[in-house]
Amino acid sequence: MKKMTGAEVLVKSLEDLGVKRTFGYIGGAIMPVYDALAKSNIDITVNSNEQCAGFSAAAYSRSSDEVGIVIVTSGPGITNALTAVGDSYADSVPLLVFAGQVPEEKIGTDSFQHAPVIKVFDPVAKNVIQLKNGDLERIIKDSYYLSKMGKPGPIVIDLPKDKQVSASDYDNIDASRFKDKYTVNSHLCEDQCKAFFDLIYASEKPLIYIGGGLNSKKASNAIRELNSILRVPSVNTLMAKGVMDGRDPLSMGMLGMHGTPYANMIVQETDCFLVFGARWDDRVAEKVGLFGPQAKVAYIDINEEKVRKIREERNADFTFVGEVANALETLVDYAKAKDLKTDFEAWRQSAKQLKQAYPLDYNRGGDYIQSAAVMERLNSYIDSNTIVTTGVGVHQMLAAQYLDMPGPKSFLTSGSFGTMGFSMPAAVGAAFANPQSTIISIDGDGGFKMNEGELNTIMEYNLPVKIIVLNNKGDGMVKNWQDAFYKETGYVATERSYDTRFADIAKAHGFPWAERVDQKTQLGSSLSTFMSQEGPAVLEVVTDPEEAVYPRIFPGRTYAEMELGPFITERK
Repeated sequence: MKKMTGAEVLVKSLEDLGVKRTFGYIGGAIMPVYDALAKSNIDITVNSNEQCAGFSAAAYSRSSDEVGIVIVTSGPGITNALTAVGDSYADSVPLLVFAGQVPEEKIGTDSFQHAPVIKVFDPVAKNVIQLKNGDLERIIKDSYYLSKMGKPGPIVIDLPKDKQVSASDYDNIDASRFKDKYTVNSHLCEDQCKAFFDLIYASEKPLIYIGGGLNSKKASNAIRELNSILRVPSVNTLMAKGVMDGRDPLSMGMLGMHGTPYANMIVQETDCFLVFGARWDDRVAEKVGLFGPQAKVAYIDINEEKVRKIREERNADFTFVGEVANALETLVDYAKAKDLKTDFEAWRQSAKQLKQAYPLDYNRGGDYIQSAAVMERLNSYIDSNTIVTTGVGVHQMLAAQYLDMPGPKSFLTSGSFGTMGFSMPAAVGAAFANPQSTIISIDGDGGFKMNEGELNTIMEYNLPVKIIVLNNKGDGMVKNWQDAFYKETGYVATERSYDTRFADIAKAHGFPWAERVDQKTQLGSSLSTFMSQEGPAVLEVVTDPEEAVYPRIFPGRTYAEMELGPFITERK
């Protein structure tokens, strides 16, 4: 046992866990921790605000096997991080958030910069802890692995300032004991494997449905190996882009409200829905429930409550609760041991023909540059070393449709929360976690303005982040919905008359390359030059303010009611 201050125990515990970097913003109530960090081997990243710090740390987690660390001050510091914590909770992202707090004796009073952290964060965090004793080392090491265990999520630790400066015990606890505590070895037994494959062999048109629970290298390798045996089409959620190679002819892309035409069509034809690591989000699940009651359903996921719900509501024929990657590996081992063969050639050809018959398309003849055209061209630059981050809106859905991500953890976006302002701070976190990768941040003008302070962060740390701003002078996705439901009233609060020049803003921040393009003939050369830059770069593209995202399926409607729009047509 060794006596240290609470702040020193915190930092030493992070070092024991192998933490190399933190994200945050300093303030009075967290100064002792930052002072201890300065004396450690851990790098400090200072973002433009606490929300950005949370998004950067989350992207650090999303794009690697690490846990992002956020360290912020009390009051407005921690409440600014609330959106990032809620976003990570909704998308099942492991995160450790340390918040400074007023001294314990002043909690619950009107003390300067006090916030009731437990009350505020309890509904949107996996766990919230307020330090009340000297057990900080155990709390930190346990929380680190708890955040990754089962359904991952953020853990918030509230640190009264008096606990940071007072003497605390450091026992040098072996962190592996906590790792072992939360290790889940979920392997199916032989009878379960047989039941799973029997379901498939009794079908003619099995379809794999991949959720974000498979967005890891281990799970991606496992599902790819399983499908090398089954050789059937697959669809994915927004959070699972790249789990299957997007360039695979049998990868049908994203399904749901703005899914690809062929993904939304093939779910209407399947007779056996194989679901892995998906949470049946309302943008998908409401429609899946209506696509065809004749299909059998097999569902494997770590979330026991969700599995139970699907078993009851969808009358699932096969369910299993456990770590999906482990379950998939067991299924692969079983198939190999039994030398299982499949014969779904007719179904495969049907899927490939469907993909060829209904390709994505957009307005190619208009005067304006289309955001879809930018995505189509950008796709040719995507390789196994590329990581894309997006904001939320038209550009996000088009990126999900057009970009063929070849690997897991390569497409970082705010899924369930749909948080504008996510893209740039996420790119910062991804750049630190993956210094050898090409990081491309895609955003709309609305989301870009929300956290444009991250331009300063990118320059401060000289991160070679490439930023594409699709400027349609408004909130395009909400305009799409206004067109559908509020046409008589028109565009309320979604259009901007002032023409902000975002490339000039980037130049003012010191970006060595920033360019604005507003002519269709300039797009190809500008994008090529942009992608060739070695340092930070911004390409602002002025796009069509009337551009709409198709396909689309409105709430309450079925896949059969999908709208293809005016430009997606059947090709013979």
